[in-house]
Amino acid sequence: MSARDFVQLGLFVLILVGITPPLAIYMEKVFDGARTFLTPIFGPIERVIYALLRVDPDEDQPWARYAVQMLVFSAVSLAFTYELIRLQHHIPFLNPAGMGRVTPHLAFNTAVSFTTNTNWQSYGGESTMSYLSQMVALTLHNFFSAAVGMAVAVALIRGVARKQSKGIGNFWADLVRCNLYILLPICLVFALVLLSQGMIQNFSPYTDVLTLEGAKQTIAQGPVASQVAIKMLGTNGGGFFNANAAHPFENPTPLSNFLQMLSIFAIPSALVYMLGRKLKNLRHGWAVWSAMFLLFAAGLLVCAHYEYQGNPAYLHAGANSAANWEGKEARFGIFNSALFATITTDASCGAVNAMHDSFTPLGGLVPLANILTGEVIFGGVGSGLYGMMIYIILAVFIAGLMVGRTPEYAGKKIEGREVKFVTLALIVAAFSILGFSAWGALDARAIAGLGNPGGHGFSEIFYAYASGTGNNGSAFAGLNANTPFWNLTLAFAMFAGRFLMMIPLLAAAGSLAQKKVHPAGEGTFPVDGPLFVALLVGTIILVGALTFFPALSLGPIAEHFDMLQGHWFK
Repeated sequence: MSARDFVQLGLFVLILVGITPPLAIYMEKVFDGARTFLTPIFGPIERVIYALLRVDPDEDQPWARYAVQMLVFSAVSLAFTYELIRLQHHIPFLNPAGMGRVTPHLAFNTAVSFTTNTNWQSYGGESTMSYLSQMVALTLHNFFSAAVGMAVAVALIRGVARKQSKGIGNFWADLVRCNLYILLPICLVFALVLLSQGMIQNFSPYTDVLTLEGAKQTIAQGPVASQVAIKMLGTNGGGFFNANAAHPFENPTPLSNFLQMLSIFAIPSALVYMLGRKLKNLRHGWAVWSAMFLLFAAGLLVCAHYEYQGNPAYLHAGANSAANWEGKEARFGIFNSALFATITTDASCGAVNAMHDSFTPLGGLVPLANILTGEVIFGGVGSGLYGMMIYIILAVFIAGLMVGRTPEYAGKKIEGREVKFVTLALIVAAFSILGFSAWGALDARAIAGLGNPGGHGFSEIFYAYASGTGNNGSAFAGLNANTPFWNLTLAFAMFAGRFLMMIPLLAAAGSLAQKKVHPAGEGTFPVDGPLFVALLVGTIILVGALTFFPALSLGPIAEHFDMLQGHWFK
């Protein structure tokens, strides 16, 4: 890595730290229903929405009611998306390229994908979806699914912060306020900034041009900036084009590339600071933030190192450099590809500006390992924080056992009930990833979609189900997943990774909300110092290593040693 790389990383971190507190304070006001500078604009709209929905935003819902309403909303929006993209060929407007009907299995996969904030795409956007489908079915879901994740995270924060309360908030109020006051206004400004960088936003038909060689080329058009703004800010990741953020219409300049990376971490970082504010312990918020940052920095350095080191076989063949440029966006370079890959898989975003399938074995291991942590390294909007809560509760529980005292967090005793809930969420994720990967490695229908044999082929399978369950959406690009087997199994993995993890954590929030707060004693483990940071990082690494190391050994680790020996597969 060069000095320029470290300067860019330092600038990225400084800006992220700078925007975190003000954004967190603003979001806290929004979710508390307090007045903000946007209330005169969106307040009347908010009240009209509540009236149409016939809901009382002041109703404090118990966790079960909150969860049921979240599931109902998600189910209805899923069905709407499925029907729209299945019928797009019958809708005469906003379909200038004449896109046809989407197959049932692909439509189901896509509807589940965008509902769960995964945005896995088994299709090329510019060759499959009409403008109407891109805007209404997909972009709209980017707002909804991001808001659902944030709502669940905020409900969990309330559960930890409240004292002897039966409720954890109101789902409809959280959903509406998140969209009106946070996601929509930021995306409006962000989309204008992206337009200034050369990103397109139009409804023009596709353009046919002649290349310098005299061949005909069709250039896709469309309303891109509006989708890219929310796909990054909402950590959705679904690209308007198949090449995603490597496409010049989705990522025109180095500045747009930098801003898109920054937007991915913005809300997840602010939510952690908001946790510290709600618990009246900012040091705890920064401790959790520090644990996330340490894991992020370690992953980035490993990924960048192995991409710069490349394949030693190139040097043996007489090349001047072994650096791995395959699959990279030449406009941004190796470091920006490694940085983007690390950020997008730390958060459950899935947008890519380089093809992870072309990374070196250990360079590609980093995005995969990031997903396997549960994407808690800042993580997705909401999902990162409520995923990190699993490890916080486990770390506090372990610390309590070590000192021989009842574990406590925020003055509340962590008992068997809460530990069972978070353990259930961990088991769901592990069972989905490992179970589906084992199935895929043995099923001829799955193997037929692989682009590579050997350890790399297994990595393609393992990465796909990790990405689906982790609600990330990125892929090892060598995999052809647009088949009934892949579309259906990945859809079930995405569903499990989203809702079968949300429900136990909402139950934990409801349990914690009802507990009394006890003053800290001599045996209370402090959760705002370096020791807590070390224990939290260690818990994340240990749980991930024990659960997934054997599978990683069959994929990227085995492929790394094959590369060093000069082995290759055909």
